[in-house]
Amino acid sequence: MQIEIVIIIVSLICSAFFSGMEIAYVSSNKIHIEIEKKRGDFLSRILKRLTHKPSKFIAAMLIGNNIALVIYGLYMGELLMQYLSIWIPHITEGLQLLIQTVISTIVILLTAEFLPKVFFQIYANSLLKILAIPAYFFYFIFYPISWFVIGISDFVLKYFFKTKGDKVQLTFSKTELGDYISEQMEAVKEDEIDSEIQIFQNALEFSDVKSREVMIPRTEMIAVEKSQSLEEINKLFVETGLSKILVYNRTIDDIIGYVHSFELFKKPKTLNSILLSVIFVPEAMLVKDVLNMLTKKRKSIAIVIDEYGGTSGMMTVEDIVEELFGEIEDEHDSIDLHEERVSEKEYKFSARVEVDYINENYRLQLPESEYYETLGGMIVHHTEEIPEEGDQIEVGTYKLKILETSNTKIELVTLQIVDQE
Repeated sequence: MQIEIVIIIVSLICSAFFSGMEIAYVSSNKIHIEIEKKRGDFLSRILKRLTHKPSKFIAAMLIGNNIALVIYGLYMGELLMQYLSIWIPHITEGLQLLIQTVISTIVILLTAEFLPKVFFQIYANSLLKILAIPAYFFYFIFYPISWFVIGISDFVLKYFFKTKGDKVQLTFSKTELGDYISEQMEAVKEDEIDSEIQIFQNALEFSDVKSREVMIPRTEMIAVEKSQSLEEINKLFVETGLSKILVYNRTIDDIIGYVHSFELFKKPKTLNSILLSVIFVPEAMLVKDVLNMLTKKRKSIAIVIDEYGGTSGMMTVEDIVEELFGEIEDEHDSIDLHEERVSEKEYKFSARVEVDYINENYRLQLPESEYYETLGGMIVHHTEEIPEEGDQIEVGTYKLKILETSNTKIELVTLQIVDQE
């Protein structure tokens, strides 16, 4: 009796191991595996042999799992039969078979399928490396069987489906690249992160960035009406230090172009003679597409319009480049955005500070959404109105107090972390 129980337990452990290693390889980050394989130590060589032919590794794990399940079924059936005959003396064969099947299935699903697969999926990268040696042992033992099975499957795939079977996939997905870089960034301190890694992460996220996330908002745009004189425009260039100033017709919702400060050195007679055109893009347009459009049309400014055709903001090639390489100090960076850590659980921010910037630099977890970018936008999104000075708003586990406002926007807020009881 004790030997049977030991065999059943060993069979369950083996089944959990085989099914877990199978899901671990499928769920693992392939970049992480390739880097581990190039370390040159004993484990890396074992891992390299295991993953050289992925289908043979998976086949070996499936064969081992099936053998373990067959042994488990035989001994578990006999054990349950003995106990059922004692507990229920006059049980019918049909009911006995049903009870054996239900109990055996529940035990195998919990101990050797569901729980191991969840555990191995969560810690796929680590467990694949730690358990590489026992996995290689079984891989070597079952190699003749897996070779035979793979040979048959390759034959069927080649002659019936006209495709190759056991082929190593060396390409990596964007998600795998992003996950690996995120793991590396979380493993080091913020001030130790290489600029190359940060640029690489920005490049991966670049394809999902929309125009509204990059643009200079309408309220911060500097523009002149087309009827203004060249002397007034020249004076505005000197006062602001800008190199380009937008020009509109009557309202800022009707941008007709821009003037470059260099053109004033040509001593033009009229504004129209030096007016340069801009392109118009919707808020939801991806930044990568805007950059392509600016490059093809040889333009440097794009006006972002909202769904009603009004001006929502503007962006330059430099603003787009900053998404990849970080902030580049220029004429638009003169705006003083207040950032202050008052205490361990209290901060003071300008409402124009972006939510993802706060989360990244202050290790907070403010809710992010496609409907807003800044702290002020988050507050307005939750309150559905512009709060007044002194108002307090709770967003999740954070309490925000409005310190300063204007007629149309929030200027300064304090953010406090509320302790959860």
